[in-house]
Amino acid sequence: MTEQKPPAQTEEDLRKRKIRSFVRREGRLTKGQEKAMAEQWPVMGIDFSSELLSLDAVFGRAAPRVLEIGFGMGGSLVEMAAAAPEQDFIGIEVHTPGVGACLMGAAEAGLTNLRVMCHDAVEVFEQMLPEQSLDRVQLFFPDPWHKKRHHKRRIVRPEFVEMVRSKLKIGGEFHMATDWENYAEHMLEVMNAAPGYANAAHSGSPGDYMPRPDYRPLTKFEQRGHRLGHGVWDLIFTRTA
Repeated sequence: MTEQKPPAQTEEDLRKRKIRSFVRREGRLTKGQEKAMAEQWPVMGIDFSSELLSLDAVFGRAAPRVLEIGFGMGGSLVEMAAAAPEQDFIGIEVHTPGVGACLMGAAEAGLTNLRVMCHDAVEVFEQMLPEQSLDRVQLFFPDPWHKKRHHKRRIVRPEFVEMVRSKLKIGGEFHMATDWENYAEHMLEVMNAAPGYANAAHSGSPGDYMPRPDYRPLTKFEQRGHRLGHGVWDLIFTRTA
């Protein structure tokens, strides 16, 4: 009897096996979130596709562009977009209730400079974002995957930061923040080894980390952490090449 070879793996098989930096949590939408998804997604939502986006067409203008990965419930992102109407903001989040909450907040604030996506950020970067199209990429309080055996799931890895660099304009910034010191050290190690980046802290602040910039809102979670004596580390790296 001849030995049967296993079927060749398709690109779809490989994609499914890819290590994810997140766990998709659908969750239940509140009535307000459900209403916002139905009414605001056609206005502010961007559906995933394998074609490059024209960001000028999406926003109907040319402006500085800020993209945030993993915006949670969207409160900070809405606040940032409201405070900087001259900039355009894109948020990517895999948690559907968070997307609904963000759309609800954006509608209440009357924002026209915010768009959201509900998809894996890595696939969005790979397939939808043009090269050198962003002025800032934000990654605030990503899952630290604090157990050592889970470190491979951390989103800040060499291949990821190289992908981010390709989408940033020269002089654009990659801004990360975490409340896990071990993850801050990991981020710093990865970024220091990444080509084409410079640590913005070295141009003015002592040490490797930055004080929280005014544009990043202080969250309730962060305020509580400060009261309990927990640290928060901001890292900002500029694309130089």
